[in-house]
Amino acid sequence: MFDTADTTAEKFTQMFAAILLFAAVVGIILFIAGRFGGRRGDRIVAYSYLAPTLIMLIVGLLYPGLRTIYESFFDAAGSAFIGIDNYKTIFTDSDQLTVLRNTVFWVVVTPFVATGVGLLYAILVDKAKLESFAKALIFLPMAISFVGASIIWKFVYEFRPDQANVKQIGLLNQVLVWLGGSPQQWLVDSPLNTFLLIVVMIWIQAGFAMTVLSAAIKAIPDDIIEAARLDGVGPWGMFRFVTLPAIRPAVVVVLTTIGIGTLKVFDIVRTMTGGQFDTSVIANEFYSQSFRSDNQGLGSALAVLLFVLVIPIVAYNIRQIRQSEAL
Repeated sequence: MFDTADTTAEKFTQMFAAILLFAAVVGIILFIAGRFGGRRGDRIVAYSYLAPTLIMLIVGLLYPGLRTIYESFFDAAGSAFIGIDNYKTIFTDSDQLTVLRNTVFWVVVTPFVATGVGLLYAILVDKAKLESFAKALIFLPMAISFVGASIIWKFVYEFRPDQANVKQIGLLNQVLVWLGGSPQQWLVDSPLNTFLLIVVMIWIQAGFAMTVLSAAIKAIPDDIIEAARLDGVGPWGMFRFVTLPAIRPAVVVVLTTIGIGTLKVFDIVRTMTGGQFDTSVIANEFYSQSFRSDNQGLGSALAVLLFVLVIPIVAYNIRQIRQSEAL
């Protein structure tokens, strides 16, 4: 009991110390801003405001990143230098190859399907009578956390043995029984279980895609649409030659944003299968190796690989945004 009290007291002490340190830093910045004036003073004030941000970026982002890269060249205990052996393990070990395969499935399927569903829905409900209500229905999953959505879908896939007096509580298996089939252990069979987990991500992200693309569709000038209709352009031609080119920058942003989120997916896999039954992905494997298997070297290598995979998507997104702004 006293240990708990001491620990709580220490936590409160640390909290108040952090608050006082923050207040002191802000006070120093305001003092410097008030003491200097003129062109040279403006630069000093600007640097004073930028300094805390730069320090936090160095301490909270740059140093941990470089430290992770450094530790990826060491063994599980972090004591012996082993070069690129951890990276060799990622691309040669059968379990790690399964992780890479699953990650490819997630990245290839999720962004395109979620964006396609969102785009189709945005077009279908555009200017409909109950447009706001229809959009709210598909956007609701965005308000649910990944863990909450995973629990919901875990019940959807829930399995009970096909025996007398045993009722299915999983929606999917109950529908299968109503149709005369036998209940299945959906989250056990690989690679089907990976695609069933992907469904959860699509269910969540389709609302995001719909919202962004719907706004882009409504931003298309009416005179362009009217001119296309006067020229006799049909629905498919309208989509192909008018709507899609006009919303292309928004489509790219949605695809890349969902792609980055998919690469980092962790909550869904961890909650629904824990990475078992060949469903693990890079983010989950990084956690498992670092904190459960205590393999700091391999865990760091997986984190570096995840970072490297995200860079091209971010770079492409930035390039497309700059091109759209230039046009």
